[in-house]
Amino acid sequence: MISRRVFTSGLTSSSSSNPPKETIILSDQPAPPPPVPEPPPQVSGRKSWSFLKYGLISAVAGAIGYVGYLSYKCSYEEVDQKAKALRAAASYTPSEDASAVEKYRGILYSTAMSVPAKALESYLDLRKKVEEHVMEFTEPTSDKLLPDLHPQEQHVFTLVLDLNETLLYTDWKRDRGWRTFKRPGVDAFLEHMAKFYEIVVYSDQMNMYVDPVCERLDPNHYIRYKLSRGATKYQDGKHYRDLSKLNRDPAKILYVSAHAFESSLQPENCVPIKPYKLEPDDTALLDLIPFLEYVARNSPSDIRQVLQSYQREDIAKEFLERSKEYQRRMQEQKQQVEDCGFQKPFCTKNPKEYEKRYRSSFPLSNFASEASTPLLRVVLSCNIMFVYSKPE
Repeated sequence: MISRRVFTSGLTSSSSSNPPKETIILSDQPAPPPPVPEPPPQVSGRKSWSFLKYGLISAVAGAIGYVGYLSYKCSYEEVDQKAKALRAAASYTPSEDASAVEKYRGILYSTAMSVPAKALESYLDLRKKVEEHVMEFTEPTSDKLLPDLHPQEQHVFTLVLDLNETLLYTDWKRDRGWRTFKRPGVDAFLEHMAKFYEIVVYSDQMNMYVDPVCERLDPNHYIRYKLSRGATKYQDGKHYRDLSKLNRDPAKILYVSAHAFESSLQPENCVPIKPYKLEPDDTALLDLIPFLEYVARNSPSDIRQVLQSYQREDIAKEFLERSKEYQRRMQEQKQQVEDCGFQKPFCTKNPKEYEKRYRSSFPLSNFASEASTPLLRVVLSCNIMFVYSKPE
């Protein structure tokens, strides 16, 4: 590599303050390339594509939001009813006497409406399949969970029993794991109630738990049918007993549970009972036997009216108090009858009027007007009957 230096000097003066200037030229290095001009930005094309992209995203998001709103707000039948107008618009055909312009407009209109109509049809088909699939998990397995009742047992009431904290209690401890304990008196309860009722166990536990537990709980097979989680209705995050799917008369169903009103869709058929938490002196099942036996023997036309009269109170305790009050009043009336007229708040020779006034004062429950008991007939030799109004 050879470098050359060229010295140039201008006019020199006699003064030493203006030294000669030196210029250095490197001739062996190439000259830099000229700058390439940048292409002008395509602003209009990018803006158009961005507008189209965000427009499509907004349209898809709006369609998804509208579909979600329809799915939440409207049922399948309501959406199908609203889609009839869209179907009619898509299948619009102009009349034969219409002008060419009207026919052309009709064809354009039906063609434009056919796209949303087909989209709505696809949505309805998809929603129907999804709802059918979801109903397999949320609805009971059948609309008739129990077989038809025998014709000779049409008068028999159905006693539906819950498992957990009603007939038994399941507990877990780290040193021994899971254990299941029978409630005191459950054997005598099942044996006695089987004489009057059709007994059904209705639990929200899995079938693999209900069947073996019931086999150990009821070796004599007093329980006719066992229903597990598959027979419940899943709603709001909970499994509910749907008594309307039992294939039985709702007026003849009693549901006994420690969580009756919280676990059933028919609170009017519920008989609440104290939850069992391993109390050694628990007698709740045995205390409930008198009421259930009285119902079975007297056969009220609608048990829901009877249960309504107790206003969600402790039925076993309230029934005992009403029974004591009834016996006390009967003793008083018997004493008045024996006195034969010394105290006569009401006197009549009409048996129908007597029966009407007497039944209205019956203290046990609302089905007293249909109860058949010999205590309702008090006839004196003088054919005069005394009726005392219900005390305030």
